[in-house]
Amino acid sequence: MNYKKIDVDVMISQEEIQKRIKELAREIEKDYEGKELICLGLLKGSIMFMADLLKEVNLPLAMDFMKVSSYHGGTDSTGVVKILKDVDLDITGKNILIIEDIIDTGLTLQYVKNFLGSKKPNEIKVCSLLDKPSRRKVEMVGEYIGFEIPDEFVLGYGLDYDEYYRNLPFVGKVSK
Repeated sequence: MNYKKIDVDVMISQEEIQKRIKELAREIEKDYEGKELICLGLLKGSIMFMADLLKEVNLPLAMDFMKVSSYHGGTDSTGVVKILKDVDLDITGKNILIIEDIIDTGLTLQYVKNFLGSKKPNEIKVCSLLDKPSRRKVEMVGEYIGFEIPDEFVLGYGLDYDEYYRNLPFVGKVSK
């Protein structure tokens, strides 16, 4: 992990993100009203999106986290998924909403969904801030998607470049 100064152009502004989060929160409230819900963030990338989203969701819910890795320091997924931290809560028979920063190849989410499925939840759905369908290697669809983006390396709002730049309040791309 080495800090590298890069120039970043705004792709999705802080205002656009907050507006879309409110819309996603209303969709989640409608779909989960009267149901038990566990929101499961995938660390570290989802943390900002998850925090802002769940502050807008007016439902009783539980939160838990998993830490998985498929990047191992680079800018492209290796396809090899490692579970670094499992869920703490018993998810048997529960409704699980995985909260993710980006759906890229789909390999990580496919692995996580299969892993969680072995714990016998009632259902597993996905809410992702970003979706990059042009990079899909497996069929993977999120039920709640913030923004569909082109095949560009993005950072900010939880997404990193070698662990840096997660704290940008917007989603950006490296300037050319």
